[in-house]
Amino acid sequence: MNQTIRNIIIFTISMIIIGAILATASLDTEKRTDIATLANDVQQGKITSLQIRGTTVEATYENGDKIVAEKEPGDSLATIFNNYGVDSQTMRSIPTEIKEPGGFTYWASLIIPNMLPILLLLGIMWFFFRQVQGQNSKAMSFGQFASHEIPKDAKNKVTFKDVAGVKEAKHELMEIVEFLKHPEKFASFGAKIPKGALLMGSPGTGKTLLARAIAGEANVPFFHMSGSEFVEMFVGVGASRVRDLFTRAKKNAPCIVFIDEIDAVGRQRGSGLGGSHDEREQTLNQILVEMDGFEPNAGVIVIAATNRPDVLDPALLRPGRFDRRIVLDPPDIDDREAILKIHAKQKPLSKGTSLRKLAERTPGFSGADLMNLMNEAAILAVRRGKTSIGEDELLESIEKVMLGPERRSRVMSEEERKITAYHELGHALVAHLLPHADPVQKVSIISRGRAAGYTIKTPTSDRYMRRREEYTEDLAVMLGGYAAEQIIFGDITTGASSDMSNATQLARNMVTQWGMSSKLGPRVYGDREDMIFLGRNIHENRDYSERRAETIDDEIDGLISSGLARAKQIITDNKSIMDKVAEKLLETETMEREAFLEAVGIPPANPNNMFKSDSK
Repeated sequence: MNQTIRNIIIFTISMIIIGAILATASLDTEKRTDIATLANDVQQGKITSLQIRGTTVEATYENGDKIVAEKEPGDSLATIFNNYGVDSQTMRSIPTEIKEPGGFTYWASLIIPNMLPILLLLGIMWFFFRQVQGQNSKAMSFGQFASHEIPKDAKNKVTFKDVAGVKEAKHELMEIVEFLKHPEKFASFGAKIPKGALLMGSPGTGKTLLARAIAGEANVPFFHMSGSEFVEMFVGVGASRVRDLFTRAKKNAPCIVFIDEIDAVGRQRGSGLGGSHDEREQTLNQILVEMDGFEPNAGVIVIAATNRPDVLDPALLRPGRFDRRIVLDPPDIDDREAILKIHAKQKPLSKGTSLRKLAERTPGFSGADLMNLMNEAAILAVRRGKTSIGEDELLESIEKVMLGPERRSRVMSEEERKITAYHELGHALVAHLLPHADPVQKVSIISRGRAAGYTIKTPTSDRYMRRREEYTEDLAVMLGGYAAEQIIFGDITTGASSDMSNATQLARNMVTQWGMSSKLGPRVYGDREDMIFLGRNIHENRDYSERRAETIDDEIDGLISSGLARAKQIITDNKSIMDKVAEKLLETETMEREAFLEAVGIPPANPNNMFKSDSK
C-alpha cells in the first residue's frame, strides 16, 4: 500500500512538471505588436535597428526596448513598409540585420517542442516498469526464510540465571548447550548430539523464555521462527521456507533452530480438508524430511515449543526428530518465590514485604501470571502516589489478575448486598469447618470482573494428588453459597450458576474420569478427544450403554446432593455465627483472614491444605 501511494505521488508530480514545461514552451514573454504599428514607429524615427528572422521582425527602440512583430511570409520587409507609407530613405537610414536559422536550430525548434513530452512519458513508463520488475523479483523470493537471527554479541542476553524454576528443563537444555560448546567431550564416549528438543507446557510457563536463554548460553547462531510464518496463501511456500531455513542453518552449523508454536504446522496429518496437497501438511512433510531424512543434519539442533502436544503428528514426535520431550509444569511455591524475586528486580519494594507470602497466595499461577502480577502492583503504586510497592498493592494485584479489576461503580441494592454477603459467607464458613478444605484467606462483596463477590482460599504447600474425600468436601464448599441462600432467604438467585456448573463438572469427572464411584468402579466412561474439523470441537466418544448412562446420572446426582446436604447442615448448625459475620462483612465489605477468624470465633478444622480459589 505504501509503495502504491508513493508511485501515485511520483506520477502526479511528473504530470505537473510536464504541464509546466509545455505551458512555458507555449508562453511568449516578448513584447509584441502588429506590423502596421511597427511601420508607423519606423516612419516617426523611433526605431534604431531592425533584425529579421524568417517572418519575425525584432525592432529596437531609442529607449532600448525590443518589440517583436510578425510579417507576411514571402514578402520583403521593405515592400511591406512601403505599402504602409514608409519612404525608402527612412528605411535605408535604419540598420537592418537579417538572420537565417541554422540547420540544428531549425530542426531543434521543430523537434524539441514535440519530442519533449514524449520523452518524459517514456521516462515515466520506464520508472514504473522498474518498480513492477522489482515487485516481481520480491514475489519470486517469498519462499525464502524470513531471517530472525540472534547474533552472538547481542545485548541484553537472557541466560539460565534469568529463568527461575524449571530445574529439570534447564538441566536437559544445558546438556544441549554443552554438546554445542564441547562436542569432542561427548564424541569420545560415542554420544551423538540430540537432533531436537520439544518444550511442552501450559501457556505462560516459560517456553519462549527458555529458548532465549539457550541462545544466550550457547553463543552460537540462533535462528527463530514461528510456526505460522511458514504457511502462506501460495502452495509450496511453507515447504520452500523450511528448505531455506535448514540450508542457512547447515551453513552456520553448529547452530540452534527454534520453532515457536509448532502445532500451527505440526498437527496430525489427515485431520483437515486439504488432503495430501494441503499447504500445512506439505510444510510438515518438509520439516520431517529435513530433521531426519537421507541428508545428514549434523550440528543443527531444532528446539520447538507448543502447549498442545496432543495434536502433534506422531512422526514428528518420534526419536530421531525430537529426541527429548521436556515438560514445563506450573511452578511450585519455591519456584514462584524465585520467579517473584526475578521480577521484583528494579522495583522498589517496601521494607518487610514478604514474597513468600505472595507465593503462598498464588498457587496455579504461571510465570507469565507472576510477571503480570508484579507489573500490576507497580502500576497501582504509581497511581496511588507511593514511593514504593507495598504488600497491599501486591495482594490486590493477585485479585486483579485472578478476577479482574474492582467494579465499585456497580451499585447494588441493600438486598443484593445482603444476598451476596450470605452467599460468600456460605462458601467461607463451610470451607472453614471442613477438615480437608482450604483455609479461607479473604471474603469480599466488592464486585470484580463478573463476580458480585468472591471468596479466596489458599494453601501453604502444593499438592499433586487428591483423595475422594477432599473432592466431596470441595463439592460442599462450592454449594455453600447455594445452601446459604436457601436457608437464610428461602429462595435462590442466579448468583449460584457458576457454582452449580463447577460442581456438576467436578462430580462428572469424579464418576467418569477418576473412578471415584463405588457402583461404576475403576473405569473411564466416555473418551473425550479434540476434533480438529472446521474449528475446534470437543467430542465425547460414548462407549457405554443407556443403562450405564442412567447410573452415571444417578451417581452425579448423589454426589451433588450429598455435598449440598453437608453444606446445609453446617450452615444450619452455625446460623447465629453466620448472622454475626454477615453483619460485619456488610459493614466492611472485605474481610482478610485474621478478621474472618476473629469474627467466626471458631478455630479452623484444617488451615493448611491444597489451594482452591472460587468466586461467585
